[in-house]
Amino acid sequence: MLKQFIGFIIILLTLPALLFVQRAIAHELTNATTFKTQMAESIELVAPIINVPVVMKDRNGSTFSEEYVEWRQPLPLSSIPTIMQQLFLESEDTGFYEHNGYDLAAIVRAFTVNSSSDGVKQGGSTITQQVVRMRFLSPDKTYERKLTEIFYAAELERQYTKEEILEMYMNEMYFGNQVYGVGAAATYYFSKSINELTLAEMAFLASIPNNPSLYDPLRHFDQTKKRQERLLGILTRNEVIEQTEADQEAAQLIQLTVKKKEAQYPVYSTYILAELRALIAQADGFEDSLARAKSDADVTLINTRLDQKVSEVLGQGVVIETALNPKKQQRDEERVTALLTAEGLEAGAAVIDNSNREIVSLYGGKNYHKADFNRSYQAVRQPGSAIKPLLVYAPLFETTSYNEDTPINSSNICVGKYCPTNIGGAVYGNVSIRQAFSHSHNTAAVRLFQMVGVEEGFKFLEPFKFRAVTEKDHNLAAALGGFSKGVTPLELADAYTSFINGIYTPAHAIRSVKDQQGNVKYSWPEKEYDMWSSRTVSKIKNLMGDTVKNGTGRGVATTTTYTGVKTGTTDNYKDIWAAGMNDNYTAAVWLGYDKPKSIQWASNQKLHLKTFSTLLKD
Repeated sequence: MLKQFIGFIIILLTLPALLFVQRAIAHELTNATTFKTQMAESIELVAPIINVPVVMKDRNGSTFSEEYVEWRQPLPLSSIPTIMQQLFLESEDTGFYEHNGYDLAAIVRAFTVNSSSDGVKQGGSTITQQVVRMRFLSPDKTYERKLTEIFYAAELERQYTKEEILEMYMNEMYFGNQVYGVGAAATYYFSKSINELTLAEMAFLASIPNNPSLYDPLRHFDQTKKRQERLLGILTRNEVIEQTEADQEAAQLIQLTVKKKEAQYPVYSTYILAELRALIAQADGFEDSLARAKSDADVTLINTRLDQKVSEVLGQGVVIETALNPKKQQRDEERVTALLTAEGLEAGAAVIDNSNREIVSLYGGKNYHKADFNRSYQAVRQPGSAIKPLLVYAPLFETTSYNEDTPINSSNICVGKYCPTNIGGAVYGNVSIRQAFSHSHNTAAVRLFQMVGVEEGFKFLEPFKFRAVTEKDHNLAAALGGFSKGVTPLELADAYTSFINGIYTPAHAIRSVKDQQGNVKYSWPEKEYDMWSSRTVSKIKNLMGDTVKNGTGRGVATTTTYTGVKTGTTDNYKDIWAAGMNDNYTAAVWLGYDKPKSIQWASNQKLHLKTFSTLLKD
């Protein structure tokens, strides 16, 4: 008791000196160029880093994924109902619009109460002081911290308007259960926007921040309800509402509808975050900087800055509108997984809508969980013969007068020490290009690639930006998909969309990235590449159609007027592929083991064709 009494006396003696010193400091600083800048040197009002949730929406506008640790939905003060503001102003700080950040009378009352107890129990804090505590200081209840808090509150009032301070307060109050701000509290506890709440519900929410543990509505509903009634009583005493209205609101049934975190389709949402990084890289110049980088150190530095920018964008909270077709995504996951019965056998796949070149579904692997290896866009594997339409046959038709029935020598060939063979070691003579394509003759493909020219063929791949294809892949073996690394299912499906009509438009899953106010921050620019002539497109589609009817694609289901495919197999059947399209979708699928080993049995069972067929279904 003596210690508390001495502390009380010291504070009373200190307060006049405190005011005098503050006025003296202010007088001196106003003589400088700017008070705000120089005051910041001694009192730095650096706002904390607050991460606002990232929300992803499907093509129908429904939320399917949310990324957050703390649930926040910041609102401008103008969007917060006046009565909600009054609930806090009347119960926490009736003199908010009159004081300069702190209330000396309230502080003295608090010290009086605290000096008669064993601990600091009453704060005497204004709303401004509470904002300071939430944003800049620790919540420890000590007299030293209280003095610092007063200085900060005075400076906060100088740098911001009352409305700005109240907006901070309304958006940063803690409502328990990792929920911050009145907007987030409304959606978390009632699954409504704040403007949809009744006064009874607003008062119920306003009860929580006073003591989020004691008034946690999920654990202590009755306690929260009692405080709600006290808040309604305060509004009545301060003549904000009539007693009859308070009684009616107090009698209203409060029914919680607690929000559940949306975490559907993790394969797709994981890819969205990767695509967002690529979008920001392109829009903010990082992509160009990486292209000009002259050393590994430069690349590392640019990527570090890009990662920082992505974190900044995500931390601000964005709404990402996507092309996800939720019904198809669900069905594709179920159907493909049902086909992968062998232990350890995996698949990666991508499906693109032909009408708008949007990615509508992805398959990342069996029983995929968030942050798992996503085989749809991360599995870089050799494509085998699935690359032939892009690197050999389409360039051939673009640069020569050959057609589907032009004869080609498909006998054995050696170029130096490179002697490719056909599947099973089969030996052929002269065949038509149609036969060579549909039955995937390797020897014919290498001869045709020689005719096109290695460098000429690779020029046609440049718009697709296969990220793991490099100059060291520029050799004849590439005609058979013999890359040092390879491509991903998504990259291959994306490239195959160029055969829809000869125009290549990079496929994307993100439609737009918006801020919390609905303003578009990022969207993909419209890019088109005139890839193939109509003549070439017609021939490639005819060849892929023949492959379904008579070649290595027999077994693919035809559900629309057109279905075409090209298969691919790597050495010893370590990877099997199918890529192509029907009237509605373009798709590519890879099957194999993460640690490569033969899956010839899966090829014999045409498992890749069954998987491809299911991906082309709605």
